[in-house]
Amino acid sequence: MSAPSTVLVTGGAGFIGSHTCVDLLDHGYELIVVDDYSNSTPQVFSRVERIAGRFVGTVYELDIRDRHALSSVFTRHSVDAVVHLAAVKSPSESLKRPVEYYDTNVGGTTALLSTMHEHGVHRLVFASSCAVYGDAGPGLLDEATPARPVTPDAASKWLCEQLLVDVCRRCPEYTVLCLRYANPAGAHPSGLLGEDPSGGPRSLMPSVARTAAGHRNLVDVHGGDYPTPDGTAIRDYIHVMDTVEAHRVALDHLGDDPGMRVYNVGLGQGSSVLDVIAVFSEVCGAQVPYRIGPRRPGDVAGLVTDASAVTRAWGWRPTRDLTDMCRDAWRFQQLNPHGYADCSR
Repeated sequence: MSAPSTVLVTGGAGFIGSHTCVDLLDHGYELIVVDDYSNSTPQVFSRVERIAGRFVGTVYELDIRDRHALSSVFTRHSVDAVVHLAAVKSPSESLKRPVEYYDTNVGGTTALLSTMHEHGVHRLVFASSCAVYGDAGPGLLDEATPARPVTPDAASKWLCEQLLVDVCRRCPEYTVLCLRYANPAGAHPSGLLGEDPSGGPRSLMPSVARTAAGHRNLVDVHGGDYPTPDGTAIRDYIHVMDTVEAHRVALDHLGDDPGMRVYNVGLGQGSSVLDVIAVFSEVCGAQVPYRIGPRRPGDVAGLVTDASAVTRAWGWRPTRDLTDMCRDAWRFQQLNPHGYADCSR
């Protein structure tokens, strides 16, 4: 079966979504994009078009839980496959607002699946997270590692995976590739696209970048007493450009086998919070100040993926390292001190 040519991207204005749009446009895909702009801005699409040298396609502002609005999109367009990125994704916030996270992530996925089925579209690339492994202990975590999600954010992703497994079991026309990716970081090398979350940074890299630029006094490090070499939490970081490349390669391989397949997407290398700060400091040429505070609820000591299965299956692997992530994130910060607030940039 040939690779799909017209792709619906949910959450296409977000950090990963906007970079996904660039990569798909660069490789000849036609796009239809939906986003509710709850943590993004439509201003990003002019930048996507500048980088790709092509129009994004048709963009709809809607919440994917709105089945009537979503159905109208499928009615107007012939969709070959869907890349499902729309979600809320802050672990700490999900502890305070669990119902919203389940409603948005699980409810949005069920609404999407129902609408896809109604319109005869059964090919899906689903963005999951290695956070589903939770507190799985030290060592590399492969796809057979039991899921132990510790936050509603991670649990909602795990529930979506179980939903997709069951749908594929009962409806053999579905083909789903589920990518459990590590912590995406960095920015497009042009500096035009990057991570600009509404309401301020919720993850480490944009917090470090804004501190390096003088917009924040210091980086708050949540916990310095973990059982790790320097006491801070360890994560597997992956460049956002590698992350979106994996989604595009997944589209190319949707036709390989029926049913649901799951792959980790990461570097397979752990970096502590202090490692990230140290590398970023080297990149920007000045020590980024930080303060170590108490642990944050929902965090685990370490989470590093074994992503060798995707290499064996597709011959694909990430090519960018932590220095690349920091360098590109710093370039985006320098060129966009106020993020996407200035649409003329």
